[in-house]
Amino acid sequence: MAEEKAASGAKLLSGGNPQIPKGYGEEPVQAYIDAMPGWKRAAGEQLDRLIVKTVPNVAKAVKWNSPFYGMEKDSWFLSFHCFDKYIKVAFFRGSSLNPLPPVSSKHPEVRYLHIHEDQQLDESQFFDWVKQASHLPGEKM
Repeated sequence: MAEEKAASGAKLLSGGNPQIPKGYGEEPVQAYIDAMPGWKRAAGEQLDRLIVKTVPNVAKAVKWNSPFYGMEKDSWFLSFHCFDKYIKVAFFRGSSLNPLPPVSSKHPEVRYLHIHEDQQLDESQFFDWVKQASHLPGEKM
């Protein structure tokens, strides 16, 4: 398979996930979002906007080619990652959220939300999950 490039020039890994160097703060997260391919970029912008609106002082980083959000450096409550047909939003303490995010994980505390191209994000529910998740202990990574 030929190596793909995002509109931003970033290399796209398998599944269309942007390869962005590890870094902390707004700049690497925005570089990741800018490199998200196709419809996923607008979805990434929406996710980031809703997270910041919910938690204005959120800490941000890119690790393992995914943006992470937390209440302090290296303690994270949420991340997302591009796959071919969807974006996987991981709530690291998702089993403590009410209602539970819809997709289970092999890790008992993690729950996922999958966002597909033709799916409208329930902003109210996402806002509520982010608010709940930001009050739980973060996952150290």
